[in-house]
Order: sequence, then structure tokens, then C-alpha cells
Amino acid sequence: MNVKIEEGWKQHLQIEFSKPYFHELTEFVKEEYKSANVFPPGKEIFNAFTHCPFQETKVVILGQDPYHGVGQAHGLCFSVNEGVRTPPSLVNIFKEIKSDLGHEIPGHGSLVKWAKQGVLLLNATLTVRQASPGSHQGKGWEQFTDAVVKTLSEEKENLVFLLWGAYAQKKGAVIDQKKHLVLASAHPSPFAAHRGFFGNKHFSQTNDYLNKKGLPVIDW
Repeated sequence: MNVKIEEGWKQHLQIEFSKPYFHELTEFVKEEYKSANVFPPGKEIFNAFTHCPFQETKVVILGQDPYHGVGQAHGLCFSVNEGVRTPPSLVNIFKEIKSDLGHEIPGHGSLVKWAKQGVLLLNATLTVRQASPGSHQGKGWEQFTDAVVKTLSEEKENLVFLLWGAYAQKKGAVIDQKKHLVLASAHPSPFAAHRGFFGNKHFSQTNDYLNKKGLPVIDW
């Protein structure tokens, strides 16, 4: 099956694209785009991979569902297009970066700059119906993104995985912690951030680890 995805990712994930579940997922997603408003726009479903090629990946942040409001989702977890109001979880991420590293909070919520430096911003589910959170869960995306995490863990070394919240931590259970740094904390949502996301210093810890491994640090 010819999936339009960055070439390095295509080579490493080709076996997934040929599995029956992925064919079923593709048919489901195609029908959804025909019959409903679905986000992100079709050409942006694999944006996380487009902006962060397999060979360049250094850091992985796991999200759950794309944003389900008009104009928000563009294929990168936690990120929104410039000009779109910054969602509460991302506001809290920026607050922690300011506390941890002293960076000023940006005037927009696009994280493309991170992705282009090797941060894979991966949602567990890559599509969603408008105003219907979780509507594309259980259709195959989770199996695909589980394979992405497993492939990264097995095929690369010295990655940093940021697992925020119980869902991401469960999804990251397959990561080989002998080869990679895994940082876990509460989720940055307003409901959970005060239970351990604030003060986790994940951004400085990530850069300290990359620096120690002789890799370029991330300009958060």
C-alpha cells in the first residue's frame, strides 16, 4: 500500500501499511472524510512525520487525540496553527518551559519549530470528527502509533520520550529504558498540571541528556 509519508518512516513502517488492520483503517478514514468534517485536513494527517524525519528524530512527545475544533489540528500533538488561540494544555507547557528554562511564552501555539529540530509530536489517534473527541479511537490508529513507538525504541538509540499522563505512560511501556531516556509526569491539562507537570523540568532534562550524548539540544 502506497502511503504518502516521509521516506525514512515509509521504509521503517512499510510492514504496518501492508497489514489488514491498516487497510481497514484507511477505508474507514476515507469514508469519514467524505461524510463528516474530520480533522486535521487530509494532507496533514502525517504532518508529525513530514516535519520530523525518522533519521532526525531525537525527542518523542506522545499525545492522545487531535484537537476537534475548526482550524486547530494540523497533525502535531499539542500544537495549533498560528492565529489559533493557544489551548490550555499548551499554555501550561509554555509556562513550564518558562519556569524551567526562562523562555518567554510565545504569541502563538505552533510547535512546527520543535518538529523541525527532531521532536516527533505524535498523537495516538491521527484523525477525529469535528466536536467529537475520541470518535476515531479503536479503529486502528493506536495499533499503528504503537508500532511507531516500538520501531523507534528498537531501531534508534539515545532518544528522549516525554510521557505526560497515564495514557502516554501506558503507551510508552514498550520503550527500552536501557537505550533511551523516559521522562514521565502528570498531563499538562488544567485538570492535572498541578499534580506534577509543573516543576517536572522535562525540557532542561531533555537538553542535558542530548548534550551528554553529543547531540544538538532543542530550542524550546
